[in-house]
Amino acid sequence: MQHELSPAPGSKKQVKRVGRGNGSGHGSFSGRGCKGHKARSGYKMRPGFEGGQLPLIKRLPEKRGFTNIFRTEYSAVNVGMLNAFPSGTEVTPEKLAEAGIVKTLGRPVKILGNGDLDRPLAVKANKFSQAARAKIEAAGGSAEEMGYAAKDN
Repeated sequence: MQHELSPAPGSKKQVKRVGRGNGSGHGSFSGRGCKGHKARSGYKMRPGFEGGQLPLIKRLPEKRGFTNIFRTEYSAVNVGMLNAFPSGTEVTPEKLAEAGIVKTLGRPVKILGNGDLDRPLAVKANKFSQAARAKIEAAGGSAEEMGYAAKDN
């Protein structure tokens, strides 16, 4: 019954009680070695710290990388998604947003070449990949690049 239940063997371990005399095996220095930073309370070492030596991350700049603050983040739209519009339509970033293909007008739109286009469309976007431009023109449409001014949306 319930009063006969006991935990599985090896699942319960005795807590290590340090600083309880040398007879316990964890007396004197309590398993912290002799003096120094690591023997003190509140010891913390930040990741990558090498004891004052110039850290590897600073010695090898190519491993570090950087963030380009001038990077332009585009809303990517594949050519195959443009089949949502009827033949002969002028497709603009505003129409792409209305159709739910683009989430925000705060980013410029770039048309990429994944998928196939089976109808002629006049596509206006901020950027086109070479493959996308070729597919739009092969379907009998036109690809016009427009300037970019950020909109709040």
